[in-house]
This record gives sequence, structure tokens and C-alpha cells, in this order.
Amino acid sequence: MKAFPRRGLAGLLVGAAALLLTACGQDDAPQQHAAAQEQPPHPVAVMAMAYRDLPLEKSYPALLRSDDEVTLVARVTGFLEARHFEPGELVEAGQPLYTIEPDLYQAQVNQHEADLQSARAQLSRAQRDAERFERLLSQNSVSRQQVDQARAELNVARANVAQAEAALASATIDLDYAQVTAPVSGMIGLSQVNVGNLVNVGTELATITPLDPLEVRFQLPQQEALELRRQLQDQDLAAIGATLRVPGQEALSGRLSFLGSRVGEGTSTIQAAAVFANPEANVLPGQFVRVRIEGLKRFAVLAVPEIAVTQGLMGPQVFVLDEENLARARPVALGDGAGPWQIIREGLEPGDRVVVGDPAGLQPGTLIDPQPFDGLAAAPSDEALEAATEAAEDDA
Repeated sequence: MKAFPRRGLAGLLVGAAALLLTACGQDDAPQQHAAAQEQPPHPVAVMAMAYRDLPLEKSYPALLRSDDEVTLVARVTGFLEARHFEPGELVEAGQPLYTIEPDLYQAQVNQHEADLQSARAQLSRAQRDAERFERLLSQNSVSRQQVDQARAELNVARANVAQAEAALASATIDLDYAQVTAPVSGMIGLSQVNVGNLVNVGTELATITPLDPLEVRFQLPQQEALELRRQLQDQDLAAIGATLRVPGQEALSGRLSFLGSRVGEGTSTIQAAAVFANPEANVLPGQFVRVRIEGLKRFAVLAVPEIAVTQGLMGPQVFVLDEENLARARPVALGDGAGPWQIIREGLEPGDRVVVGDPAGLQPGTLIDPQPFDGLAAAPSDEALEAATEAAEDDA
């Protein structure tokens, strides 16, 4: 039997001990690594999903209109003698604008007044003759035929008076038409006819565009119009406010004035209109604007603060807590925005616990310390926006 040197045996024992210590260190490494990776629960606000009603503020493209716009036309024939306005100025209802040869029509009025006086004199004479013949008939001094003739002349005289009165009324109307006045208040445009020109019945003279109030017509998507109609079962249409925004000008406040009852073919929209006060005439018809409807609501919807929605591999997502309070990413389908709230169409159910605090640094599997939510939706922080941007870049 071969014997090992004492020094060699000692070396073997030291080597075996080193291997044993190394093996023990490798067994403890995962536990030490896990302990190093374990983090305290992340405190963040959490809310349980439940149906709620949310107010909305929606805006739509629209075209400004003035439904009371009037095109002035001549209603009598004659020479245009005078114009009593400057193009582009604001005129008031009843203000004189044009004069069309009034002397001619005044003369016709005078003539028909004389004709009426003559007809009335003839009527008075015929009435006296008829009465006298009636008395003479009772005395057998005249024949029945003479009495009938007197009655006929009386009826003719009455018809002549009625005809003269009608002619005088027509002449008076023409005389009134010789003075063209503003039927509405508004801004008048350029005159289409110069003073001294002959105008005929139907000749266009100018256009008056009322500027206060103004009407805005726009199209509501079918679903939003139906939601609004449901809301109007409990309140008046005028209670729905509206704001008109024109680039570079102050916003105008108004109200909803019309909601259609028919869905447009091919557009799936419903006609709506709003009215806005425009006392300073700063906004003009024909402009394309955006009108924002206020007071709208969405009923029985699930919603989270906008800060809770982040961008994931599958698109928009929120973090939902499981039974162990671990954060799990949940893809969602987004609906309308309601101020600081985001309506969720799909992906959440009532009772789900959703992280609604600042999601900066939050990852799937993070242990969460749920904090009560005060119900106020906050705006995303810079860190959250930066994290969302980095996540989007990583996904790309």
C-alpha cells in the first residue's frame, strides 16, 4: 500500500474543506439574491371600478349662419332717388334705406282718394233716392219697377265705394313701398343699384345680415345625440350650454337651440344648432368655427383618471391588482375623454381594483400598498410622462 506524504495529506484536507465551503456558498446565493431583490410594497392610490355618470365637454366643427339674413328687393317701379345708408354699417329695423320716386305714388294716392270721395257721394245720393222711392211706393205714387231700379243703383254705388277703397289701399301700399326700410337689424352690404337708376319690381337692392344673435349648425354623432336626447328627458334643451371658439378672438357663450329627430343617411349624424349672442359683431356669418357643447353627460360608464392609462405592448393599458396586491397590466379600449377622466369601453369590470396614482416606475408584478383614492383625477407627472415615453420607445 502506497503511503501519502504528511504534507500532501494536509493539502488534500484543506482543498476538500474549501470545496465544501464553496458549495455551501452557492446554495445560499439564490436566497441572498432574492432578499436583495425584494422591495417594500409600492404605496399608490387604488380605486375600485364602479359605474358612474360623467359630464362631458365635446367640440364640433361648424359653420356660422344668420338665418334672418334678408335681401332687399324693389317692390315698385321707378327711379331710385336716394340712398340713406353707407355700405357696411349697422342698420336698425325700420330705418329708411332707399327712396324710389315717391311723388309718383303720392299722386296716385291723391287720385284714388278723390275717386273714393266721388263714389261715396254717389252712394249717399243713391241711398236717399232708394229711401224716397220706398215711401212713394207706399203711397202708390211710383211703380214697383222704379223702386227696384233705385235699389239696384244703390247696390252699384256701394260696389263703387268698395272698389275705390281697394284702389286707395293699393296705392297707399305702393307709396309705402317707395320708401324702402330695413325689415331687420344688422349689417348692410354694398348697394346693387346706384342712385338715379330705374328699378323694377324684383330688382335686388342690398343685403342685410343680422349679427346678433348668430346661429351655428353642426352634426352630432348618432350615439352622442341619443345620449343627449336621453339626458333631455330630465332637463330643458336651453339648459345645455355652448361655447363658440374662433381663432384669434374671444369665445362667445350661447345655448343649444335645436336637436334633430332624424339620423342622416350615410353620415350617422343628427343635425343640431346653437345660438350665440354677438353684440359687438366680432364674429361674422360664413366663418368655420368650433362649437363646444357643455353640460353633456355619459351615463353608467366605467372611467379612470387619465393618469392611470399608460401605453403597453398591446396598446393602452391600466394596472390592475390581483388577490396578492401585485400589479398586472390589463389592455383596455378607450372611449371618450371627460375632463381629467378617461372612459373605458372594454377591458375592465365593476369591482376591479385599478392603480390610479402616479404610475412612474410601476412594472407588472410590483407589490402594491393600496392607498385610498380621494376621487380627484390628477394630471400625469413629468416622471410618468417620461416613463410612458420610454416604454413606448422600448415597445417600438
